[in-house]
Order: sequence, then structure tokens, then C-alpha cells
Amino acid sequence: MDKHPFGFAGKTVHVVGPRLKVGDKAPDFRCHRFVPGTGLVEIGLADAHGGKATLFSVVPSIDTPVCSTQTQKFNQQIAALADKARCYTVSCDLPFAQNRFCGDATHKIDNLQNLSDYRDRSFGKAFGVLIDEIQILARAVFVVDGNGVLTYVEYVPEAKAEPNYEAALAALQKAAG
Repeated sequence: MDKHPFGFAGKTVHVVGPRLKVGDKAPDFRCHRFVPGTGLVEIGLADAHGGKATLFSVVPSIDTPVCSTQTQKFNQQIAALADKARCYTVSCDLPFAQNRFCGDATHKIDNLQNLSDYRDRSFGKAFGVLIDEIQILARAVFVVDGNGVLTYVEYVPEAKAEPNYEAALAALQKAAG
């Protein structure tokens, strides 16, 4: 399995999986969401994507400073695309913790949904963002067009750095038509 360096807490760790690139078909995965009144729901690429432009904002842990900022910035900026695109924050946090964070009045995350890769790390392995040493996800952003093809890929080199929001949102807007 491929391994790539990633900066985490002042050390170099290794991210496992393929290095996807623009033009690749988005790989399938199995994540979970907590849906009030229903419980845990398994979500794959077809469920998440549904033929619409889709943004996957990947974070190590949603309730940490940079991850919180990333989630809140994408949440605010995708409001105008809500009917044309689907947007998700993906982490290995438990679905219940993700819901608590997003439902908190301080954060008020209402334009994107969460996907939890806690069970088997299939998103992390398929998209090449699983940190081998600690089994959480590295920071990254992926945009998938309506045909399931990656139109934007950003592997952020270290956990404390933020992604290029403008480039990711421009790619999402273009993919959404």
C-alpha cells in the first residue's frame, strides 16, 4: 500500500492509500451518519453523491480548532449552492459527536452533513487520507462532478494548515453548473 508523509503535531506520520488526482473516478466507501429518529445510517458514494456535484471536506477531528474553522468556512460559503450540490465533512469522529458539534449554537452547521469513517476507515483508505500511525484522517478536500469524476483534489500537507477554500469552492461551483 502506498504511504505518503503528512505533518501531524510536529511529527511526520504516514498517510496510506492511493494519491487520487483530477480526472480519476471517485472511489466508493462506506461511512455512517446519525439521523435523528432513524439512528445510524450507512452511506456510500452513490448515496452521498446522488448525481450532484459533491464536496468532501476531510478533517482529522471536527472539534479541534483548524477542523472547526474548515467546517464552518465551508458551511458558510456553500449556502448559495445548497440546491445544486451536496457537501460533507468527513472524519473518524463518532456520528453522535459530529451531530453534537454541528448542532451546537456556537457552530450552527446547517449547510453540510457529516460522514463518519469510524467503523472501517473505508473512506480514508479509498481516498488516500488515512493516517497509518493513529488511524484518523488527514486534512484534504475533494470535489466530485455529477458523473462521479474528481474535478478538484487537495491533500493538505499538515494538520495545522487550512485548505485552499477559494479553489475548492470554485471547483464545486463549476461542477454544479
